[in-house]
Amino acid sequence: MKDEAYRLFLQVYRRLPRPVRRWAVRAGTPKYTVGAICIVRRDDGQVLLARHSYWSRWGTPGGLAKRGEHPEVAAVRETREEVNLDIEVLGEPVVVVEPRPHRVDCVFLARPVPGADLAQVRPSSPEIVKVGWFSLDDLPELQVETATALATLGRAGRL
Repeated sequence: MKDEAYRLFLQVYRRLPRPVRRWAVRAGTPKYTVGAICIVRRDDGQVLLARHSYWSRWGTPGGLAKRGEHPEVAAVRETREEVNLDIEVLGEPVVVVEPRPHRVDCVFLARPVPGADLAQVRPSSPEIVKVGWFSLDDLPELQVETATALATLGRAGRL
């Protein structure tokens, strides 16, 4: 009986207009926010970390993408807004799905744009209280999202 009901549901669903089907799927599935995390690496291999005003551990520049904003654009925008640094992303992101907070993070490896004045890297948002460059061998205590992002890039052979 259960299989018959499911087959009937699929037959009805198939006949629905595409926008209605899309709405039904979206209404019945969990909603996720999209974050853009940026691991900025200098030529000497050190990575840029930031202390956010609302966390006690170190994190990375980045944040949530705006509605309709591509995650790569969000990563570049957030880094500029938070630490006064223009960057270029290197390749495609790795993706981390966090089911409990319903968040998908696109983790980008990036570098400062050629000619960027690294002496001007500083907190440039009320969210950021401190910035620093760190060797991967000597990292401070990290936010969980940052540790996960670094590990995911490392497993992908990108660090």
